[in-house]
Amino acid sequence: MKAHIDVDAATGLVHSLIGTAANVADVTQVDQLLHGKESHAVGDAGYTGAAKRPEHAGRNVIWSIAARPSSYQQYGKDSVLYQAKRKIEYAKAQLRAKVEHPFQVIKVRFGHRKVRYRGLANLLLAKRYLQRLAG
Repeated sequence: MKAHIDVDAATGLVHSLIGTAANVADVTQVDQLLHGKESHAVGDAGYTGAAKRPEHAGRNVIWSIAARPSSYQQYGKDSVLYQAKRKIEYAKAQLRAKVEHPFQVIKVRFGHRKVRYRGLANLLLAKRYLQRLAG
């Protein structure tokens, strides 16, 4: 099971939570996560191509999706372009850290480091409950 969440950048509060099977692509869930009032969307490399999807054609959003490491490794670690792209990706990772905090609260504080298969519906219900507790 995968959990996809939408977190407010200013407060760190979770707006929406979607649970899917592990074989569902991350990029297909973006339209269900966004509420329509955001001006900036940040995601990991699993959300690559979200801006090009037809359901986001009318959105006025700045997309900050992480680049896959293979996209800039071709330049070599000593090149200026490689170093610049690494700094940009580092800045994007700092923004994504706000989204990871609720997952850390659930995993560490509530003892869910290992999740055993209990069915998709039960896991989603448990994650929603824990997300509300985590803030």
